[in-house]
Amino acid sequence: MEDTVIASGDGELGLKMKIQELEAHLLEIKLKNDELSRDNAQLKRENNQLKRMPLFVASVVDILGNGEVYLRQQGNNQEYLTQVSSEILCDLKPGTKVAVNNALSVVKIVGNIVDARVRIMELDESPEVTFSHIGGLVREIEEIREAVEYPLTKPEIFERIGVEPPKGILLYGSPGTGKTLIAKAVAHEAKATFIRMSGSELVHKYIGEGAQLVRELFSLARERAPAIVFIDEIDAVGSMRTQDGTSGSAEVQRTMMQLLAEMDGFNNRGDVRIMAATNRVDMLDPALLRPGRFDRIIEIPLPDEEARLEILKIHAKNLVLDHVSLDSIAGMTGGATGAELQAICREAGMSAVRQEAPAVTMGHFLDAIRRVRSESMTDSRMYR
Repeated sequence: MEDTVIASGDGELGLKMKIQELEAHLLEIKLKNDELSRDNAQLKRENNQLKRMPLFVASVVDILGNGEVYLRQQGNNQEYLTQVSSEILCDLKPGTKVAVNNALSVVKIVGNIVDARVRIMELDESPEVTFSHIGGLVREIEEIREAVEYPLTKPEIFERIGVEPPKGILLYGSPGTGKTLIAKAVAHEAKATFIRMSGSELVHKYIGEGAQLVRELFSLARERAPAIVFIDEIDAVGSMRTQDGTSGSAEVQRTMMQLLAEMDGFNNRGDVRIMAATNRVDMLDPALLRPGRFDRIIEIPLPDEEARLEILKIHAKNLVLDHVSLDSIAGMTGGATGAELQAICREAGMSAVRQEAPAVTMGHFLDAIRRVRSESMTDSRMYR
């Protein structure tokens, strides 16, 4: 009797384990089925995408009568006329980008698509840099404000006097003298969008890519007006044209020609001002420097002793100083740029931090001068 009960208990236990195994197997099958269903849905979407006819991007050149639109297809620059429905026609204007099918019919409005490289460049709605962050350069700053800031903030004066403001302004000078800083300060005072791009970023491998980037750069500036377009290292794209026969040189020249065309197309009183900077003004093409493109060419010199003192005061104002003579430091840093003076103040503070000193002393500044000036002298010898 006892043996029968034990056998019955073992049978129930085995049955329960079998049921648990089957349930676990069923759950595994369900999970696999869900995964296969997701893969199947993804493959269906990809299949439908492959079956769908491709759309091409074109730009509206002009809007004609009777619902006809004059389009230019991007990439191959083919031009054609096509009929557009009344719903789409009312939203079109010259320059609008549209999607067309193989029959060259407008399917939808794409809008203004700007290259991602243009959107990720330095774009500041209103920089926080002010003229209080700049030491010296009083005359140069006033010239720049007259050419860039005042046409944006006081256009009625230019209109009343009847004078055309300078179209473009070129800053040149040694690295670290504050060219970009001045441009940002002007944008701040004018409450303008500051768009900064390096000339080297406009040089690309593929034919037409650099010119397209220039077009979209100025298109973005018009959208964000009032704006200041600041092209740093413009010598990378605006150097003198040569006939070396290489495709790379030809592409740089195409990019520069597009830049010249964009500058020529601007109204002097427009809400977009153009600034550029270079360390090698002697390398620039004469076509870029002629009046009507860069009307003002301003040298940003190395700071004199008075300007160096102002710069040191700006960068040392947050430091805890102990018997430090900034006048003496300004006297012993002849030939230093604003960037070097900023580095000296930073290195002096770091020396005090390393020593856990209660304040920054004259000794910390002397060590910083020796370190920064020796490094800058080494760099200058390397790049000769």
